[in-house]
Amino acid sequence: MRPPAIHRVSTLDLTVEAWAWPFADARRADIDAHFADRQRERPALWNGRVLLGRSPVFAGDCFSASYFETDFASFLAWRDWGFPDASVFNGFGMGALLCADGAFVLGEMGPHTANAGRIYFPSGTPDLDDIRDGTVDISGSVVRELEEETGLAPGEYEREAHWYCVYTGPALAMIRVLRVDMPGDALRDRIERNLAAQREPELSAIHLVRSARDLNSAMPRFVTAFIEAQLASRP
Repeated sequence: MRPPAIHRVSTLDLTVEAWAWPFADARRADIDAHFADRQRERPALWNGRVLLGRSPVFAGDCFSASYFETDFASFLAWRDWGFPDASVFNGFGMGALLCADGAFVLGEMGPHTANAGRIYFPSGTPDLDDIRDGTVDISGSVVRELEEETGLAPGEYEREAHWYCVYTGPALAMIRVLRVDMPGDALRDRIERNLAAQREPELSAIHLVRSARDLNSAMPRFVTAFIEAQLASRP
């Protein structure tokens, strides 16, 4: 994994194409066996369809890439085996909740999920529900994931116009700052009440980051790199 590179852009041009992933075809039997093992560990895992990216290009104020459809089992094996095909990447949107007192709000993934224990902003690998007119609607994906994970509806936060694309090679996090007009403690309490009302919430805990001291190893590098840059830019 390469050191994170952060690109600020205002336009995402993510075209969906019909493309057969050679890695998934060549390793089909191994992938299926791996997913069966993971599903025995976490029965809630579901082999749905997801979208991965290829051919990323940053040009001026725009980020463009091609996306293709594959099964979650192939994505999971690619991730768990150390990203053996470097020609593809997991490109997803994240909603960086920023409170009125400067606190960022992150969620810890529940024990039944494929990313158990990891701490990051509300997000999800794009799927077929995120396709609009032949393109991947990352903005819509962020809105959907945020409401599913936290209960926050679009009218309850203000979206900044631009995106911070944090690229590490296998992962490309397209992060949009979402400003919430309440203190961090109040927003955390509200989200925790929403999680308590769910039968099987995706998140198991809510974390606040106010300074670099609040960062920890459970947070992926693309998240900590983004937060570090945001904190460094403050007066």
